[in-house]
Amino acid sequence: MTTWTAPEIDRRHEPFVADERAMLQGWLDLHRDTLRHKCAGLTAEQLRTRSVEPSGLTLLGLVRHMADVERWWFRVHAAGLELPDMYDYSKDPDADHNDIADADPAEAFATLVAEIEAADRAVADLPLEHTFPHRRRDGSTKEISLRWVYVHMIEEYARHNGHADLIRERLDGVTGC
Repeated sequence: MTTWTAPEIDRRHEPFVADERAMLQGWLDLHRDTLRHKCAGLTAEQLRTRSVEPSGLTLLGLVRHMADVERWWFRVHAAGLELPDMYDYSKDPDADHNDIADADPAEAFATLVAEIEAADRAVADLPLEHTFPHRRRDGSTKEISLRWVYVHMIEEYARHNGHADLIRERLDGVTGC
């Protein structure tokens, strides 16, 4: 029986000179690729390994979370598509991170790639100035732009890539970007 390992990835790099949309897309793509790069070569068991007690953070949980976040911000909110939740949040608001014992890493990575591609298609024809109402946790509603979504997603990936870097170093000593 062959042990599954996360696939290697050739990371795209951010543009140094570009218009705003290409710059935002380039930085987002770099961070998308970086998360997958941080997981490359690891086994399913390693991807499920918790960072450090008491945290339940895992690389597999981060992959699942980012797939869900891609769907949530780009497709559901910015593009206004009605899509079901990817995970059952009715009993656990962190189900994407926590419900990983039986999760299939190959499926999680395929889902992330599919959600990234679907997210890009969903907003390809929308201008950065496109706005939509977003209900905040405090119950208020704010208008948010697609530009905000891009910046937020870059921030979201950057933060979680920092987590991924530390988890990867704990697993096998690999460091770097």
